[in-house]
Amino acid sequence: MGTNFCLFMPLYDALWNTLNPKSWDLQKKTSSGENSRVPDFVFLAHVVDLTSSMHAPFVMRSYASKPYKVPLLLLPFLPVAFLIMLAMWAWSKAFLVSFYYLRGKLHQTWVVPRFGFQYFLPFAADGINNKIEEAILTANKIGVKVISLAALNKNEALNGGGTLFVNKHPDLRVRVVHGNTLTAAVILNEIPKDVKEVFLTGATSKLGRAIALYLCRRQVRVLMLTLSTERFQKIQREAPPEYQNYLVQVTKYQAAQHCKTWIVGKWITLREQNWAPSGTHFHQFVVPPILAFRRDCTYGDLAAMRLPEDVQGLGSCEYTMDRGVVHACHAGGVVHFLEGYTHHEVGAIEVERIDQVWEAAMRHGLKAVSSVPKSIES
Repeated sequence: MGTNFCLFMPLYDALWNTLNPKSWDLQKKTSSGENSRVPDFVFLAHVVDLTSSMHAPFVMRSYASKPYKVPLLLLPFLPVAFLIMLAMWAWSKAFLVSFYYLRGKLHQTWVVPRFGFQYFLPFAADGINNKIEEAILTANKIGVKVISLAALNKNEALNGGGTLFVNKHPDLRVRVVHGNTLTAAVILNEIPKDVKEVFLTGATSKLGRAIALYLCRRQVRVLMLTLSTERFQKIQREAPPEYQNYLVQVTKYQAAQHCKTWIVGKWITLREQNWAPSGTHFHQFVVPPILAFRRDCTYGDLAAMRLPEDVQGLGSCEYTMDRGVVHACHAGGVVHFLEGYTHHEVGAIEVERIDQVWEAAMRHGLKAVSSVPKSIES
Protein backbone atom coordinates (compact mmCIF):
# COMPACT_ATOMS: atom_id res chain seq x y z
CA MET A 1 0.00 0.00 0.00
CA GLY A 2 2.94 2.31 0.52
CA THR A 3 1.17 4.34 3.21
CA ASN A 4 1.88 4.48 6.92
CA PHE A 5 -1.12 4.03 9.19
CA CYS A 6 0.80 5.25 12.22
CA LEU A 7 2.76 8.35 11.27
CA PHE A 8 4.93 8.89 14.35
CA MET A 9 5.62 5.32 15.52
CA PRO A 10 5.61 2.95 12.51
CA LEU A 11 6.16 -0.25 14.49
CA TYR A 12 2.93 -1.85 13.28
CA ASP A 13 3.54 -0.67 9.73
CA ALA A 14 6.88 -2.46 9.84
CA LEU A 15 5.26 -5.62 11.26
CA TRP A 16 2.44 -5.73 8.69
CA ASN A 17 4.45 -4.54 5.71
CA THR A 18 2.56 -1.26 5.21
CA LEU A 19 5.58 0.95 5.82
CA ASN A 20 6.29 3.55 3.16
CA PRO A 21 9.80 2.73 1.86
CA LYS A 22 10.73 6.44 1.95
CA SER A 23 9.95 6.79 5.68
CA TRP A 24 13.43 6.16 7.03
CA ASP A 25 15.14 8.44 4.50
CA LEU A 26 12.64 11.18 5.32
CA GLN A 27 13.23 10.70 9.04
CA LYS A 28 17.00 10.97 8.62
CA LYS A 29 16.69 14.10 6.50
CA THR A 30 14.31 15.72 9.00
CA SER A 31 16.36 14.88 12.08
CA SER A 32 19.57 16.12 10.46
CA GLY A 33 18.03 19.53 9.86
CA GLU A 34 18.63 19.33 6.11
CA ASN A 35 16.40 21.77 4.23
CA SER A 36 14.79 22.79 7.53
CA ARG A 37 13.26 26.25 7.73
CA VAL A 38 15.05 28.89 9.80
CA PRO A 39 12.76 30.54 12.38
CA ASP A 40 12.30 34.30 12.18
CA PHE A 41 11.56 34.68 15.89
CA VAL A 42 12.65 32.62 18.91
CA PHE A 43 11.30 32.74 22.46
CA LEU A 44 14.01 31.39 24.77
CA ALA A 45 12.30 29.83 27.80
CA HIS A 46 13.45 27.55 30.61
CA VAL A 47 11.91 24.68 32.56
CA VAL A 48 9.95 25.79 35.63
CA ASP A 49 10.03 22.65 37.78
CA LEU A 50 9.90 18.86 37.59
CA THR A 51 6.15 18.52 37.15
CA SER A 52 5.89 21.23 34.50
CA SER A 53 8.71 19.54 32.57
CA MET A 54 6.18 16.85 31.65
CA HIS A 55 3.97 19.52 30.03
CA ALA A 56 6.18 19.49 26.92
CA PRO A 57 4.42 18.48 23.65
CA PHE A 58 6.87 15.65 22.97
CA VAL A 59 6.04 14.06 26.35
CA MET A 60 2.24 13.96 26.04
CA ARG A 61 0.49 16.00 23.38
CA SER A 62 -2.98 15.81 24.93
CA TYR A 63 -1.63 17.12 28.27
CA ALA A 64 0.40 19.90 26.61
CA SER A 65 -2.63 21.02 24.58
CA LYS A 66 -4.30 22.26 27.78
CA PRO A 67 -3.12 24.83 30.36
CA TYR A 68 -0.66 23.36 32.85
CA LYS A 69 -1.99 21.88 36.05
CA VAL A 70 -0.24 19.55 38.49
CA PRO A 71 -0.47 16.16 36.73
CA LEU A 72 -1.60 13.66 39.39
CA LEU A 73 -1.45 10.75 36.94
CA LEU A 74 2.13 11.67 36.02
CA LEU A 75 3.45 12.07 39.57
CA PRO A 76 4.76 8.47 39.64
CA PHE A 77 7.09 9.49 36.80
CA LEU A 78 8.77 12.23 38.86
CA PRO A 79 11.84 10.04 39.56
CA VAL A 80 12.30 9.65 35.80
CA ALA A 81 11.94 13.41 35.33
CA PHE A 82 14.54 13.94 38.06
CA LEU A 83 17.05 11.68 36.30
CA ILE A 84 16.41 13.47 33.00
CA MET A 85 16.97 16.79 34.76
CA LEU A 86 20.38 15.59 35.93
CA ALA A 87 21.23 14.40 32.43
CA MET A 88 20.17 17.76 30.96
CA TRP A 89 22.27 19.57 33.54
CA ALA A 90 25.31 17.56 32.51
CA TRP A 91 25.04 17.34 28.72
CA SER A 92 22.13 19.14 27.12
CA LYS A 93 21.94 22.44 25.24
CA ALA A 94 18.95 24.62 24.26
CA PHE A 95 16.41 22.68 22.22
CA LEU A 96 13.20 23.26 20.26
CA VAL A 97 10.00 22.56 22.18
CA SER A 98 7.18 24.11 20.10
CA PHE A 99 6.43 26.39 17.16
CA TYR A 100 3.70 28.29 15.35
CA TYR A 101 3.29 30.46 12.26
CA LEU A 102 2.24 34.10 12.26
CA ARG A 103 1.74 35.94 8.96
CA GLY A 104 3.80 33.34 7.14
CA LYS A 105 6.75 33.63 9.54
CA LEU A 106 8.00 30.78 11.69
CA HIS A 107 8.08 31.42 15.45
CA GLN A 108 9.74 28.85 17.71
CA THR A 109 10.12 28.33 21.45
CA TRP A 110 13.51 27.02 22.52
CA VAL A 111 14.20 25.87 26.06
CA VAL A 112 17.40 26.32 28.03
CA PRO A 113 17.95 22.96 29.81
CA ARG A 114 17.78 24.45 33.29
CA PHE A 115 15.07 24.33 35.94
CA GLY A 116 13.81 27.30 37.95
CA PHE A 117 15.56 26.44 41.21
CA GLN A 118 18.94 26.21 39.44
CA TYR A 119 18.82 29.96 38.69
CA PHE A 120 19.11 30.63 42.41
CA LEU A 121 22.24 28.52 42.89
CA PRO A 122 25.24 30.90 42.89
CA PHE A 123 27.59 28.31 41.43
CA ALA A 124 25.22 27.65 38.49
CA ALA A 125 25.07 31.23 37.17
CA ASP A 126 28.01 31.02 34.77
CA GLY A 127 26.80 27.75 33.31
CA ILE A 128 23.31 29.13 32.72
CA ASN A 129 24.67 32.27 31.05
CA ASN A 130 26.84 30.07 28.84
CA LYS A 131 23.76 28.13 27.69
CA ILE A 132 21.83 31.35 26.99
CA GLU A 133 24.80 32.83 25.14
CA GLU A 134 25.17 29.63 23.12
CA ALA A 135 21.50 29.82 22.08
CA ILE A 136 21.83 33.50 21.11
CA LEU A 137 24.92 32.80 19.00
CA THR A 138 23.20 29.85 17.32
CA ALA A 139 20.20 32.05 16.51
CA ASN A 140 22.56 34.72 15.17
CA LYS A 141 24.40 32.19 13.00
CA ILE A 142 21.33 30.65 11.37
CA GLY A 143 19.63 33.99 10.68
CA VAL A 144 16.99 34.45 13.38
CA LYS A 145 15.77 38.07 13.45
CA VAL A 146 14.68 38.40 17.12
CA ILE A 147 15.32 36.25 20.21
CA SER A 148 13.25 37.04 23.31
CA LEU A 149 14.43 36.02 26.77
CA ALA A 150 11.84 34.52 29.11
CA ALA A 151 11.45 34.87 32.88
CA LEU A 152 14.69 34.00 34.69
CA ASN A 153 16.77 33.99 31.49
CA LYS A 154 16.75 37.81 31.69
CA ASN A 155 17.20 38.07 35.45
CA GLU A 156 18.92 41.34 36.29
CA ALA A 157 21.29 39.71 38.77
CA LEU A 158 22.15 36.96 36.25
CA ASN A 159 22.97 38.93 33.12
CA GLY A 160 21.62 42.48 33.50
CA GLY A 161 18.44 41.75 31.58
CA GLY A 162 20.43 40.55 28.55
CA THR A 163 22.93 43.42 28.64
CA LEU A 164 25.81 40.98 29.25
CA PHE A 165 25.37 39.29 25.86
CA VAL A 166 24.86 42.48 23.85
CA ASN A 167 27.97 44.08 25.34
CA LYS A 168 30.03 40.93 24.84
CA HIS A 169 28.93 40.53 21.21
CA PRO A 170 28.42 44.05 19.78
CA ASP A 171 28.12 42.75 16.19
CA LEU A 172 25.04 40.56 16.77
CA ARG A 173 22.60 40.62 13.87
CA VAL A 174 19.86 38.95 15.92
CA ARG A 175 18.03 41.41 18.17
CA VAL A 176 18.05 40.38 21.85
CA VAL A 177 14.84 41.35 23.66
CA HIS A 178 13.58 41.01 27.24
CA GLY A 179 10.02 42.04 26.33
CA ASN A 180 9.44 43.80 29.63
CA THR A 181 8.34 47.06 28.00
CA LEU A 182 5.12 45.37 26.88
CA THR A 183 4.82 43.61 30.26
CA ALA A 184 4.83 47.02 31.94
CA ALA A 185 2.26 48.28 29.42
CA VAL A 186 -0.10 45.36 30.11
CA ILE A 187 0.07 45.93 33.88
CA LEU A 188 -0.40 49.68 33.55
CA ASN A 189 -3.39 49.32 31.25
CA GLU A 190 -5.09 47.07 33.82
CA ILE A 191 -5.07 49.87 36.40
CA PRO A 192 -8.30 51.93 36.31
CA LYS A 193 -7.81 55.50 35.11
CA ASP A 194 -9.46 56.95 38.22
CA VAL A 195 -6.95 55.37 40.65
CA LYS A 196 -5.06 58.08 42.53
CA GLU A 197 -2.81 55.95 44.78
CA VAL A 198 -1.10 52.56 44.43
CA PHE A 199 1.12 50.47 46.67
CA LEU A 200 4.09 48.97 44.82
CA THR A 201 6.30 46.11 46.03
CA GLY A 202 9.41 45.17 44.10
CA ALA A 203 9.52 48.91 43.59
CA THR A 204 13.19 49.21 42.62
CA SER A 205 13.20 46.25 40.23
CA LYS A 206 13.30 46.78 36.47
CA LEU A 207 9.52 46.59 36.11
CA GLY A 208 8.84 48.34 39.41
CA ARG A 209 10.96 51.32 38.40
CA ALA A 210 9.21 51.70 35.03
CA ILE A 211 5.73 51.37 36.56
CA ALA A 212 6.51 53.96 39.25
CA LEU A 213 7.94 56.48 36.77
CA TYR A 214 5.00 56.04 34.40
CA LEU A 215 2.33 56.37 37.08
CA CYS A 216 3.84 59.46 38.68
CA ARG A 217 3.56 61.20 35.31
CA ARG A 218 -0.15 60.37 35.44
CA GLN A 219 -0.19 62.12 38.81
CA VAL A 220 -0.80 58.86 40.66
CA ARG A 221 0.73 58.72 44.14
CA VAL A 222 3.02 55.67 44.27
CA LEU A 223 3.89 54.18 47.67
CA MET A 224 7.18 52.47 46.86
CA LEU A 225 8.09 49.75 49.34
CA THR A 226 11.88 49.66 49.72
CA LEU A 227 14.40 49.78 52.54
CA SER A 228 17.01 51.37 50.27
CA THR A 229 16.72 55.16 50.34
CA GLU A 230 19.58 55.37 47.85
CA ARG A 231 17.79 53.24 45.24
CA PHE A 232 14.52 55.07 45.83
CA GLN A 233 16.12 58.49 45.39
CA LYS A 234 17.89 57.35 42.24
CA ILE A 235 14.51 56.44 40.70
CA GLN A 236 12.86 59.59 42.05
CA ARG A 237 15.52 61.75 40.37
CA GLU A 238 14.63 60.16 37.02
CA ALA A 239 11.09 61.56 37.24
CA PRO A 240 10.38 65.07 35.92
CA PRO A 241 10.81 67.57 38.81
CA GLU A 242 7.12 68.48 38.85
CA TYR A 243 6.13 64.84 39.43
CA GLN A 244 8.80 63.71 41.90
CA ASN A 245 6.57 64.35 44.91
CA TYR A 246 4.19 61.64 43.65
CA LEU A 247 6.84 59.02 44.47
CA VAL A 248 6.85 58.20 48.18
CA GLN A 249 9.19 55.78 49.92
CA VAL A 250 7.62 53.47 52.51
CA THR A 251 9.39 50.76 54.48
CA LYS A 252 6.48 48.83 55.98
CA TYR A 253 3.33 47.16 54.66
CA GLN A 254 1.32 49.07 57.26
CA ALA A 255 1.72 52.18 55.09
CA ALA A 256 -0.69 50.66 52.56
CA GLN A 257 -3.49 49.76 54.96
CA HIS A 258 -5.80 52.31 53.30
CA CYS A 259 -4.73 51.69 49.68
CA LYS A 260 -6.92 49.34 47.62
CA THR A 261 -4.65 49.01 44.59
CA TRP A 262 -1.58 46.85 45.19
CA ILE A 263 0.95 46.12 42.46
CA VAL A 264 2.98 43.15 43.63
CA GLY A 265 6.47 42.59 42.24
CA LYS A 266 7.81 40.69 45.21
CA TRP A 267 6.27 37.61 46.79
CA ILE A 268 4.17 38.43 49.85
CA THR A 269 2.90 36.23 52.65
CA LEU A 270 -0.57 36.01 54.19
CA ARG A 271 0.60 38.18 57.08
CA GLU A 272 1.75 40.88 54.66
CA GLN A 273 -1.43 40.63 52.58
CA ASN A 274 -3.48 41.19 55.73
CA TRP A 275 -2.41 44.83 55.77
CA ALA A 276 -4.44 45.43 52.59
CA PRO A 277 -7.95 46.81 53.24
CA SER A 278 -11.02 44.81 52.27
CA GLY A 279 -11.78 45.15 48.57
CA THR A 280 -8.14 45.43 47.49
CA HIS A 281 -7.18 44.19 44.04
CA PHE A 282 -3.72 42.64 43.71
CA HIS A 283 -2.08 43.27 40.33
CA GLN A 284 1.11 41.26 40.05
CA PHE A 285 4.29 40.68 38.07
CA VAL A 286 5.92 38.30 40.52
CA VAL A 287 6.96 34.73 39.61
CA PRO A 288 5.61 32.48 41.00
CA PRO A 289 2.28 34.30 41.46
CA ILE A 290 1.22 35.13 45.01
CA LEU A 291 -1.25 32.81 46.71
CA ALA A 292 -4.84 34.05 46.92
CA PHE A 293 -5.33 34.05 50.69
CA ARG A 294 -7.91 36.81 51.15
CA ARG A 295 -11.58 36.05 50.46
CA ASP A 296 -12.48 39.75 50.64
CA CYS A 297 -9.90 40.73 47.99
CA THR A 298 -9.38 39.98 44.30
CA TYR A 299 -6.27 38.79 42.45
CA GLY A 300 -5.12 39.44 38.90
CA ASP A 301 -3.24 37.00 36.68
CA LEU A 302 0.30 37.43 35.42
CA ALA A 303 0.57 39.81 32.46
CA ALA A 304 -0.35 38.02 29.23
CA MET A 305 -1.62 38.69 25.72
CA ARG A 306 -3.55 36.74 23.11
CA LEU A 307 -1.77 36.30 19.79
CA PRO A 308 -3.45 37.65 16.63
CA GLU A 309 -6.31 35.62 15.14
CA ASP A 310 -4.30 34.64 12.05
CA VAL A 311 -1.80 32.62 14.10
CA GLN A 312 -1.48 29.02 12.85
CA GLY A 313 -0.14 25.75 14.17
CA LEU A 314 -0.69 26.27 17.89
CA GLY A 315 -0.80 22.75 19.30
CA SER A 316 0.24 23.39 22.89
CA CYS A 317 -0.25 25.86 25.74
CA GLU A 318 2.40 28.10 27.24
CA TYR A 319 2.55 26.98 30.86
CA THR A 320 -0.75 27.91 32.62
CA MET A 321 -2.01 30.08 29.74
CA ASP A 322 -4.88 29.15 27.45
CA ARG A 323 -4.09 28.09 23.88
CA GLY A 324 -3.10 31.14 21.89
CA VAL A 325 -2.23 33.17 24.99
CA VAL A 326 1.42 33.91 25.80
CA HIS A 327 3.23 35.72 28.57
CA ALA A 328 3.58 39.45 27.96
CA CYS A 329 7.37 39.22 27.55
CA HIS A 330 6.83 36.65 24.76
CA ALA A 331 4.31 38.98 23.15
CA GLY A 332 6.81 41.83 23.55
CA GLY A 333 9.33 39.92 21.46
CA VAL A 334 6.67 39.25 18.81
CA VAL A 335 5.86 42.97 18.59
CA HIS A 336 9.58 43.78 18.36
CA PHE A 337 9.80 41.43 15.36
CA LEU A 338 6.57 42.56 13.67
CA GLU A 339 7.53 46.22 14.00
CA GLY A 340 11.00 45.54 12.60
CA TYR A 341 12.72 47.37 15.46
CA THR A 342 16.48 47.43 14.97
CA HIS A 343 17.50 48.07 18.59
CA HIS A 344 18.17 45.53 21.33
CA GLU A 345 15.67 45.70 24.18
CA VAL A 346 17.89 44.90 27.14
CA GLY A 347 18.64 46.43 30.52
CA ALA A 348 16.43 49.17 31.95
CA ILE A 349 12.97 49.74 30.47
CA GLU A 350 12.63 52.99 28.51
CA VAL A 351 9.50 54.53 30.02
CA GLU A 352 8.95 56.68 26.91
CA ARG A 353 8.49 53.51 24.82
CA ILE A 354 5.73 51.95 26.93
CA ASP A 355 2.82 53.62 25.12
CA GLN A 356 4.54 53.17 21.76
CA VAL A 357 4.92 49.42 22.23
CA TRP A 358 1.35 49.06 23.56
CA GLU A 359 -0.07 50.86 20.52
CA ALA A 360 2.04 48.67 18.21
CA ALA A 361 0.68 45.52 19.89
CA MET A 362 -2.90 46.74 19.40
CA ARG A 363 -2.18 47.64 15.78
CA HIS A 364 -0.87 44.14 15.03
CA GLY A 365 -3.94 42.45 16.50
CA LEU A 366 -2.60 41.27 19.86
CA LYS A 367 -5.18 41.50 22.60
CA ALA A 368 -4.77 42.01 26.30
CA VAL A 369 -6.12 39.06 28.26
CA SER A 370 -8.88 40.47 30.40
CA SER A 371 -7.65 40.31 33.98
CA VAL A 372 -11.11 39.91 35.49
CA PRO A 373 -10.80 40.38 39.24
CA LYS A 374 -11.00 36.91 40.82
CA SER A 375 -11.80 36.16 44.39
CA ILE A 376 -10.35 33.20 46.22
CA GLU A 377 -13.74 31.49 45.94
CA SER A 378 -13.60 31.56 42.14
